[in-house]
Amino acid sequence: MKTKSKLILGGIAAGTVAAGTAVGIGAAFAGRTLWRQMREGRFPALESFGFSADDLRGQTVFITGSSRGLGLAMAEEFARQGCKLVLCARDEQELQRAREHVSRQGAEVFTVTCDVANQQEIERAIADARRHFGRIDVLVNNAGIISVGPILTQTLEDFREAMDVMFWGTVYPTLAVLPEMVKRGAGRIVNITSIGGKVSVPHLVPYGCAKFAAVGFSEGLYAELKRYGVHVLTVVPGLMRTGSHLNAQFKGKHEKEYGWFALSGTNPLFSISVERAARQIVHAARRRQPELAISWQAELLARSHGTAPEITLRALALVNQLLPDAEGASSRKKSGRESQSAVTRSPLTALGERAARRYNQTGETA
Repeated sequence: MKTKSKLILGGIAAGTVAAGTAVGIGAAFAGRTLWRQMREGRFPALESFGFSADDLRGQTVFITGSSRGLGLAMAEEFARQGCKLVLCARDEQELQRAREHVSRQGAEVFTVTCDVANQQEIERAIADARRHFGRIDVLVNNAGIISVGPILTQTLEDFREAMDVMFWGTVYPTLAVLPEMVKRGAGRIVNITSIGGKVSVPHLVPYGCAKFAAVGFSEGLYAELKRYGVHVLTVVPGLMRTGSHLNAQFKGKHEKEYGWFALSGTNPLFSISVERAARQIVHAARRRQPELAISWQAELLARSHGTAPEITLRALALVNQLLPDAEGASSRKKSGRESQSAVTRSPLTALGERAARRYNQTGETA
């Protein structure tokens, strides 16, 4: 009898250990899955408690700067959600390649050539999109340019150009779609800003100025438009592997400036894949989030600046000591592809080169 009892107790103990182990393993896998979903901008557990994401199927999404890079990746992701796409950019050939790329997702795609810095052109483009699809449900202000180099190499024209594209190029499309959205009591506006709009980074001062203005515009819009049923999402990305380093503009000591920019923007330790960034943005738009910071590095920098601005600024001044100086530097602009060196042609930038090929930065899409 005692032997039988011991066997029973032993079986219970073994079963308990096995069950505990299974629960532990299951919890570990569940935690890992939840963490991956959170990083991709998905919260299925919260959705089960009523925090559901909206279905965008059938809605029309107008994306500026969508012929390549992040804009093209977002178009691809919105297409997966069943949206109709309006792709807007300045280069007709790039747009046609982008259209072919996105059409593979089965989406209906309409393209418009437009310079977002020109108010008449953007209003015409939006009018054309409305005639084609009937209305615009989601506006994504994504168009941007970047000029990298010491402040002593930057001119007034660099500041004007940055403001024209990244501030006025956000204001013009927004004001063009806003009356219809307010009248309808529905709509989404997604503004792609930057961590540079929260913390001004050395050698990117014109870019940072324009992005600070865009952040202020976007946050004010959210507060004012919520009462009308129009949702505004401010996206604050850190470094992303979009392949844009090849088409960015560089001043100063071109190879050195391009070197630090390309290596940091393509390194997985500092940057996030553009596919993951696009997923996070679309899911945040579906959930009507007011703000989305992309990458823990960007969020950490923004929080550090918010809580200890003096320390952050001193740290950035130290970082600037490591960047190329302006002595003997050129104020002439050269693109990234014109500023390459043996280092930037090496496997160190392989992930960035792959993104460039896939997202139309090189004149081809994969």
